[in-house]
Amino acid sequence: MVKQDRAIRTRRNILEAAAKIFEERGYQAATIAEILSTAGVTKGALYFHFESKEQLAQGVLHEQDQRFVIPDRACKVQELADVVLLHAYRLQSDPMVRAGVRLTMDQHAEGLDRSGPFLRWSTICRQLLEQAQAQGELLPHVIPSVTADIMVSTFAGVQSMSQTTTDYQNLRFQTSALLRHLLPSIAVPSVLASLDLTESRGKTVHDEIRHQLQPQPATAVR
Repeated sequence: MVKQDRAIRTRRNILEAAAKIFEERGYQAATIAEILSTAGVTKGALYFHFESKEQLAQGVLHEQDQRFVIPDRACKVQELADVVLLHAYRLQSDPMVRAGVRLTMDQHAEGLDRSGPFLRWSTICRQLLEQAQAQGELLPHVIPSVTADIMVSTFAGVQSMSQTTTDYQNLRFQTSALLRHLLPSIAVPSVLASLDLTESRGKTVHDEIRHQLQPQPATAVR
């Protein structure tokens, strides 16, 4: 168990170092030597967990989605908005997410399959839209698979522009504005009136999830 815990910590340390280098340098310019130096591990330790720079990059792309799962909401359009607003908040505060997005958007990353995050996002959005449709939350013309792809591609554009112009400083505002523009063409008016699409919503959801993930104190036995 001790060795397993140490291996988990080492792998995490390597991924965090790789995320830092990938975000700063991009995929092509990043080197294994830089990642080793940043992580403070041996080459053998790194190659035990990751066989190549491409595997490291895929690890970062995968890791960004793993630790935060949106709680179920009665309103699935709100749950969809929460997914987007949380991601915007984490882009401002989580280096792993920033690195993952940098890799996903990096058109110079030759040989790296960058489709995974786009496909995962599209699947998540489509499933939530299908659930919202089943609950009568969507307008009749909405086709969940089409709308999901439009939302993902539009949000990707907002992220890219925000990163280029303000280093993500205005991303929460822009994401809130994006949803306030898109959702009226998707959701029925009664649902729209109940939604929280404010800039602060992402942080609220983040704090809610963090609280749920914290170990709860044991109940005293009487």
